[in-house]
Amino acid sequence: MKTLVWVEHDGNSVKDATLSAVTAASKLGDVHLLLVGQDVQGVAQEAAGIFGVDKVHMADDAAYAHQLVENVAPLVVQLMASHDAFVAPATTGGKAIAPRVAALLDVMQISDILSVEAQDTFTRPIYAGNAIATVRSSDVKKVVTVRTTAFEKAPREGGSGAVEAVPTSGDKGLSSFIGQEIAASNRPELTSARVIVAGGRALGSGEKFAELIEPLADRLGAGVGASRAAVDAGYVPNDSQVGQTGKIVAPEVYVAVGISGAIQHLAGMKDSKIIVAINKDEDAPIFQVADLGLVGDLFEIVPELTRKL
Repeated sequence: MKTLVWVEHDGNSVKDATLSAVTAASKLGDVHLLLVGQDVQGVAQEAAGIFGVDKVHMADDAAYAHQLVENVAPLVVQLMASHDAFVAPATTGGKAIAPRVAALLDVMQISDILSVEAQDTFTRPIYAGNAIATVRSSDVKKVVTVRTTAFEKAPREGGSGAVEAVPTSGDKGLSSFIGQEIAASNRPELTSARVIVAGGRALGSGEKFAELIEPLADRLGAGVGASRAAVDAGYVPNDSQVGQTGKIVAPEVYVAVGISGAIQHLAGMKDSKIIVAINKDEDAPIFQVADLGLVGDLFEIVPELTRKL
C-alpha cells in the first residue's frame, strides 16, 4: 500500500505536524510525501531525509507559492492514481485540503485519527473526545487526517528518500492570494511547545492576561494558550485558542489558569503529560483531569509562583 502524505512547511523547513503524519502513514505501508510551493528544493531535500520516507513528490511552481487549496487538491487527485491513501495532519491546512480531495475522489474522509488498526481500520474521537469510534472504510482510496498529538514525531534524519519533480496542474483561477497577517512571537508555537501556560476568562481583561500569564510563560519558556472564552472576550488573538474548535495540544506540562475546564477545552489539552490547574472554584471540571491543583485566587497565586521560579 502506497500512502501520499501532505507536507506542511513554511517555505524554509518542514513543520512538526508532518512528522506525526509520517508516523501514521508508515503504519499503512510505503510513505511518499507531496511537497508543493515555489523555490522549495531545499525543503524537499530536508523532507527526503525524514526517517521512513521512500520518495518526495515535489511540485515547484508559482501557482503553489501560497499553497492555495483550490490549486493543490487537483494535483493530489492526479497523484492518487498511483497511491492508495492520502494522509494529512489535522491542522488548518490539512483540514482545508483533505475534504476537497475526498470530494474529488468521491470517497468518505476519515478525520482526526488516533490510531491505525489496519490498512482499512482507524480510531477517532467523537463527542469531544468522550468516546472513541473504530471506523472501517470500504473505499478503494483512503483520505485521512491525523491528530498529530496521538502519534510520535518521525525523526528528521535517517531517511534516504528520492526527490522526484511532478508535472504541475497550474493555477485553476478559482482563488487568489490577497495577503496575510502573521503574529510574530519569540515563544514556542503551541502545537510543538513542551510547556504551555493558558489563561481563561477569569483573568478579566487582556491587560491582566498579559500581566499575569506572559511573565509566567517567560519564566517557563512556555507557549501561551487560552480558552475560547478568553479569545472571544478579546484578551488574546484567535491563534492562541486551545480546545475542540482551536488547537489540539499535548505538551509535557500544561498550566491552566482561571480555566473552568469545559468539555470543549478539555478536548484540546487532556492528553498533556502533566496538567496543573489554578482556579478558585474547587468544583471546577478542570480538577478532574489535573495532576496538580491549586485552589485559590489566581491574582495572588500566579504572581507568587512567577516570583519563586
